[in-house]
Amino acid sequence: MAHSLPDLPYAYDALEPFFDIKTMEIHHTKHHQTYVDKLNTALEGHESLRQLSVEELIRNLAAVPENIRTAVRNHGGGHANHSFFWPLLGKSVVAAGPSYEAIVKQFGSFEEFKNIFSTTAALLFGSGWTWLVKDGDRLEILTTQNQDSPVSLGKKPILGIDVWEHAYYLKYQNRRPEYIEAFFNLINWEKVNEHFESA
Repeated sequence: MAHSLPDLPYAYDALEPFFDIKTMEIHHTKHHQTYVDKLNTALEGHESLRQLSVEELIRNLAAVPENIRTAVRNHGGGHANHSFFWPLLGKSVVAAGPSYEAIVKQFGSFEEFKNIFSTTAALLFGSGWTWLVKDGDRLEILTTQNQDSPVSLGKKPILGIDVWEHAYYLKYQNRRPEYIEAFFNLINWEKVNEHFESA
């Protein structure tokens, strides 16, 4: 089974003015497509691994042969992370529901959560992701470098933001905090609640 690029659940211009059409188009059709292509290349000749979903691959990287493990970690992680990221984005979805209530309960207020999450994302050195994950009964904010995924750590992602420069540089240049602020205008809380309830 070859992995494939998922369609976006909206048009490339749907997230304007927060995320610009050109960035969305390049991010999806170039960056994400490259992760898919290189993952498929790495898995050539490994038929048993080709039958696994990308989540299954990155959940148990120790079972991946050492000679392709780094490629699967990087490109499988990139494919998984972006496939998780796109549906998290949307407009006009009110922050509400069980995930929102759990955030407020644990962090004291949504603003406090937003401040911690945003600061963590802004200060992440280099390229990577910032996540809200469910670990048992608790929520936790963590970062991963490059395309590493919380799934590989045995944690269930609820929310995540891509802070690689390719995600924002055309519009925001080096102003990562502005991109993070824009992200908070685009969170699809229906999808976040779905992840929370399935965790």
